[in-house]
Amino acid sequence: MTYRLDHITIVAANLDEGVRHVAAALDVVVPAGGKHVQMGTHNRLMRLGDGVFLEIVAPDPAADPPGRARWFGLDTPGPTRLATWVAGVPDLDTALARYPVAGKAEPITRGALNWRISVPQDGSLPMDGAFPTFIEWPPGPHPSDSMPDLGCRLSVLRIGHPDIAPIASFAADYLKDDRLVFAESPEAGLVAEIDTPSGRRLLV
Repeated sequence: MTYRLDHITIVAANLDEGVRHVAAALDVVVPAGGKHVQMGTHNRLMRLGDGVFLEIVAPDPAADPPGRARWFGLDTPGPTRLATWVAGVPDLDTALARYPVAGKAEPITRGALNWRISVPQDGSLPMDGAFPTFIEWPPGPHPSDSMPDLGCRLSVLRIGHPDIAPIASFAADYLKDDRLVFAESPEAGLVAEIDTPSGRRLLV
């Protein structure tokens, strides 16, 4: 069973701050996305190549409280940052049986789009964001096909963690992608190298 790199996620306390963070790093303004009623969040989205995209996600101040922990650790205050990565899987239940660290399956909608995604019960990021969130899209074109393309392409995603071995082993077994680079580091952290119309830039 083959998985694939699906997207990378910037988390922010508010969406405008997330947009400014990406603009400062990449010199582009990420276009509008939509709302996630089940999580009380909203986002902005930008294509980063074939079948891969960048998401900025933040709590939606206009949304009703979700009655549960928000995903991507958004209920825990922290800096705006590149927080995690998301792996596309053909069968979410099988993936979660194999890697329960990713959480439990949750159905999500955004407008007319629907999908299933892994979310730990407390809303935290698996292994502080170094282990991926899993996502299962319905059959059909990948959502990134219809996202705005500002000429940015993901070149390298560097993933660090104090215990990097199980994460690297997962990728070697199920997600072989030359853009992924794993390294042992004192703290979990991600760095994306992105080719933009103004040259290669770093997003953290």
